[in-house]
Amino acid sequence: MRRGAAALAVLLCVVAPLHSALPVPPAAAAADGFSFTGAFVQGGLVRGHAPPATASLTLDGKPVQLDGDGRFILGFDRDQGGSATLVAQRADGSRATRALSIAPRSWPIEHVDVARRPSGASPDYQARRDVELRRIAAARSIGATAAGWAQPFVWPARGRISGLFGSQRVYRGEPAAFHSGLDIAPGAGAAVVAPAEGLVVLAGPPLFSLEGNLVIIDHGMGLNSAFLHLATVDVRPGQRVAQGERIGTVGATGRATGPHLHWSVKWNDARLDPQAMVAA
Repeated sequence: MRRGAAALAVLLCVVAPLHSALPVPPAAAAADGFSFTGAFVQGGLVRGHAPPATASLTLDGKPVQLDGDGRFILGFDRDQGGSATLVAQRADGSRATRALSIAPRSWPIEHVDVARRPSGASPDYQARRDVELRRIAAARSIGATAAGWAQPFVWPARGRISGLFGSQRVYRGEPAAFHSGLDIAPGAGAAVVAPAEGLVVLAGPPLFSLEGNLVIIDHGMGLNSAFLHLATVDVRPGQRVAQGERIGTVGATGRATGPHLHWSVKWNDARLDPQAMVAA
């Protein structure tokens, strides 16, 4: 950040590690028939098993997909509130309800004592951006059948972490958008691989407004990964990829200040912390 006459007051909050979050119920089924593995925490992903004979499942009234064995996943947005309600509707008409407590996390927040720069896109830019956003939304709405959601994720690239999920600047009390992914800087040209099995739902042509060369992989059950700023794209839409399969190389296309991989993960509309998806 450039130094000026104005004083800069910076407060950086440390990210709370996931293991410090509230403990989750054991994997063994509880009295209501639910079982879970994972952390009930902002930005986290939980895998679960519904009670026997569950016909449908909802989280705060929204449908949750079930596989043929009654398994499901739940994702909690970076700004998820402290509670949620999971309801299983059984085939006989009875219900099992579980009240969930979602632990908060302390995100890296930088308070800056300067005014936020005014922003305003030109009509031409906004028209182009709207087209790109519709492409992304259409890709994420495909709803592929894939088993990657059930796999422990692997790193798509190994390198210095140059940007944390959830970080945010606040300009004299006015918050900017939070960082919705994880930035990894292994060097230009480094290979990028699929962190889990899935279907490629978007791959080229590049999106010039922000993402550059973008690949989106649908891992099934509403879970997908996006990989931004790639130098090269080595997959095509409709291609199924295995965990660890190469999908491209690290670059600086789109709106990037240097070569790095921006990896973002979504479950339906919830933005998840990619770093919480992989083993240390």
